[in-house]
Amino acid sequence: IAIQASLTGHLVLSTLHTNDSPTALTRLIDMGIEPFLVASSLSAVLAQRLVRVICPACREEYVPDREYPGIALPPKLYRGRGCDACFGLGTMGRTGIYELLLIDPEICSMIIRRVPAGEIKEYAVAKGMKTLREDGLAKAAAGITTIEEVLRVTQEDYADLSL
Repeated sequence: IAIQASLTGHLVLSTLHTNDSPTALTRLIDMGIEPFLVASSLSAVLAQRLVRVICPACREEYVPDREYPGIALPPKLYRGRGCDACFGLGTMGRTGIYELLLIDPEICSMIIRRVPAGEIKEYAVAKGMKTLREDGLAKAAAGITTIEEVLRVTQEDYADLSL
């Protein structure tokens, strides 16, 4: 019904559980929607995850004492010590990390040809798409969340990297 509504010009927002935005395209096809309908009905796919926010009352800078393979860390990162404001947790609330896949003519062609999600992701990243992990790492560098939190919520996308 959502695909049919979008084809008549209606803006349709929906949810689907996938690891990243390109995988949503293949999931729709796996659900029985014809690739040409997926390609012609979508404008964008947004993937999101929630990460814990470092408590602003006890946030502190630190120099990482370990390396994470494949990740260029900034010289300073942040963590929460734990305080009365956050009940000793070091975190307070959550914020989102996002990955926005804009559907362009090449991606439409890739969908119709049933190109694997990994290849679609490679193309989108080459065109400037920021991945969930990249958005999370930027938020870790800004002191919003921790590197460990970003890795925790994106690890299934990067099984070769462990905490």
